[in-house]
Amino acid sequence: MTAVAEHRDIFIVCNSVNELGGLTQWVHDISRLFTARGHRVRLIGVEPASDYRDFGSDLPYQTITLHADRLPRRRKAKGLGGLNPKRALRTRQRQRIFEHGVERLNEILRTASGPGAVVIAAQVWAGEWVVAADTTGMQVIGMSHESFEACRNSSRYRRVLKFYGQMDIHLSLTDADADAWAIAKPGMSNVGAMPNPLMTVPKTMPTLDEKTVVSLRRLSHDKGLDMLLEAWALVGPQHPDWSLKIFGAGPDEQALRTQARDLGFDDKLIFQGKTSDIDGALSSASIYALPSREEGFPIAVMEAMAYGLPTVAFDCAPGIRELIDDEVSGGLVVTAGNVPGFAAGLERLIKDRELRGRLGAAGRDSVRRFTPDSIVDRWESLFALLDR
Repeated sequence: MTAVAEHRDIFIVCNSVNELGGLTQWVHDISRLFTARGHRVRLIGVEPASDYRDFGSDLPYQTITLHADRLPRRRKAKGLGGLNPKRALRTRQRQRIFEHGVERLNEILRTASGPGAVVIAAQVWAGEWVVAADTTGMQVIGMSHESFEACRNSSRYRRVLKFYGQMDIHLSLTDADADAWAIAKPGMSNVGAMPNPLMTVPKTMPTLDEKTVVSLRRLSHDKGLDMLLEAWALVGPQHPDWSLKIFGAGPDEQALRTQARDLGFDDKLIFQGKTSDIDGALSSASIYALPSREEGFPIAVMEAMAYGLPTVAFDCAPGIRELIDDEVSGGLVVTAGNVPGFAAGLERLIKDRELRGRLGAAGRDSVRRFTPDSIVDRWESLFALLDR
């Protein structure tokens, strides 16, 4: 039975409240779960989305965007760029815009009605606004929704070290990532782990006899769909009765369609576009493919496991092995970037119906440990711990 926790004001700050992608889905999911527990949630985006997704107008929590327009991006100085008057002017203009956004955030934070308020920086960029705001008397939590390695290889790494050390706690998605952050910077001991909740409740379970490999992905470089197409070029022709279906949209769509045609496939059969019918997409497949170059704690794998679909995934983050026990539960894990190995994993599952069933059933049992109630219990325990 879920314990009764103190009701709090919870402010979740992200890059955009309407951006297409798994992170934005997470902030809406956790906002809904906190609200259901009686907390008062305000979901705050820094700027409007570049790739818009409609999350509905009847949300049980308030959504707010700090800036009416997308912010000008910083540009790296070249040569004596720091002395360039135009660059200096752009920098001052951006700083004024930033300061206006911080003032707006302060106004929102002042609506907290009592002690115990919590501010969660759900993304590193949004954390810059959080650190600059007046959070006196509030718990401040920073989150990394990616693996330590993925962050270290990006521009976000420097900002995490700079900003998240100032917060009460920095949460990763797995214990392994939290340990890596703890040794990344001397004194950065305010780290912990918080996995994603499993929000999916299947309506129609797959038979695992449908001859379809499916992937629901944003069509961008980090999701590795170019490698999935290369792997399918090794497998698909050997099993012409099987099909590959990719659902999603994104900046690499045209390049991926061209690649598919160059490999001899009909891109119209592979690329299915965006879908809101996750149940239909997953229940009509027998194998899930996750060819990502980087991940955090992939909701896509959790959804596949909930449907009892075995997954073939690259070992690109600790979150993959946290979810999938290779050849035991959930699917098959392949060395990151090993396209022939990924193809071999797909072929094993295509050929072996018993293996599909065994891995899928074990994965479905395993993923139940991430039920929404269990994850919100962990959040509320963390809030209470930070109160001390």
